[in-house]
Amino acid sequence: MKENKLGKKIAFFLLLAVCIIWLFPLIWAVFTSFKPEMEIQATGFSLLPQQWTLANYLQLMGNESSPVFRWFVNSLIISLSHMLLVLFIISMSAYGYTRLSFKGREVIFSLLLGTMMFPTVMNLIPNFKIIDILGWTNTFMAVIVPGAAGVYNIFLVRQFILGIPKELDESAVVDGANEFQIFYYIILPLIKPVLTVVALFSFTSSWNDFLWPSIVINDIDKLPITPGLQLLQGQYLTYPGIGAAGALLALVPTFALYLVAQKSFMKSMSLQSGIK
Repeated sequence: MKENKLGKKIAFFLLLAVCIIWLFPLIWAVFTSFKPEMEIQATGFSLLPQQWTLANYLQLMGNESSPVFRWFVNSLIISLSHMLLVLFIISMSAYGYTRLSFKGREVIFSLLLGTMMFPTVMNLIPNFKIIDILGWTNTFMAVIVPGAAGVYNIFLVRQFILGIPKELDESAVVDGANEFQIFYYIILPLIKPVLTVVALFSFTSSWNDFLWPSIVINDIDKLPITPGLQLLQGQYLTYPGIGAAGALLALVPTFALYLVAQKSFMKSMSLQSGIK
């Protein structure tokens, strides 16, 4: 028993140390964003500001050459639209691969899983050519539509649906329900937990995406905030306070989303359908 308690204490302190290591850069960025630039350059590395100020945020939001607020709104529109499109496509695709019977279903799904073995960078040139042919360059569609049918999300929701008894479908068929009614009234309510996970992952991946928006969007007013911060870093390279303020503004939506959906997210990590 003593060895067990000692092991728990050691594990606790190790996890606490890892947590501090992960959180310290964020804490430093928060305090730095409220410091005057003169204080940052004069005192060097320090945690708490001697003089609190909102000058970094005011200068950041008032700079016309770097429209941070517009980037922020662009990211919200893109990420929310991408998330809704992902939920629509993934839920119906997973339902088709589990409940609909058609020739070659398992073979097609196996080939779909096989595409996960290829690195994402291989798709950049073909995807860009498709976007260019469709005329979506420098539009929000170029960053909303690609990636909406993620294979991992389809696999995740498919495994969840496999845990739902087919007897529910058969009972609905006896009552005269068609495939769409079975999906909408039976399957969809039961897979809400896993769809919560998919929604969180798709929103954060779209919000944090840097490479693809940088390739397909060249108009500075249409940039999302993540590639926009790269321009901000180049403009304010010698002003860490403004850079920290911009990074924290970009962090707010995803941080708030996880705070609001934390309980649902933890419950959703189980691949069980939750049927009692």
